[in-house]
Amino acid sequence: MGTVCSSQISKITNLDEIIAETGFSKGHVSRLYDRFASLDKDEKGFLSKSDFQNIGGLAVNPLGERIINAFFPDGNEAVNFRTFVRILAIFRPIENEKNKDPSAPEPVNSRSNKLKFAFQLYDQDNDGKITKKELLQVLRMMVGVQVTEEQLENITERTIQEADLDGDNAISFKEYAMSLEKVNIEHKMSIRFLK
Repeated sequence: MGTVCSSQISKITNLDEIIAETGFSKGHVSRLYDRFASLDKDEKGFLSKSDFQNIGGLAVNPLGERIINAFFPDGNEAVNFRTFVRILAIFRPIENEKNKDPSAPEPVNSRSNKLKFAFQLYDQDNDGKITKKELLQVLRMMVGVQVTEEQLENITERTIQEADLDGDNAISFKEYAMSLEKVNIEHKMSIRFLK
């Protein structure tokens, strides 16, 4: 009990590299492999957008389509297991690493990577800016009919004004990160994975 099934682990190529890259334990990777396999009902060895659309929580999430698209960078049509785990690793809680080697690469689950993931949910044309139109579109999805169009436009306008430091009427990633400086992103964008 509590041991990782070795037959599952043997199916995972580059296991040690995945563990080193993501910070997940062997047990975590094994459970994520099970989840990946359960989503890959046709046993193709990769996931398509339609595989993700079968996840109930994403189907009802107003940002579900954007979250799914985040798994398919650069217009890719398929996600292999390693990419699947790497993206989920962004949501791994940040551990207190006081003795961390300063020359080590930035962890996948760093504050910066969490912010980049959230930023891309707004920046749909991938131009490095969140425009008023993009922000308004996300707000509409999130609040639906609970807020009037005029209120949404006022919120959008005020948000752009407060975050836009260079006066280009859009929010760059740097401005986005600065506007969230006091928000505990490390906690808000973390999922506790079972050990």
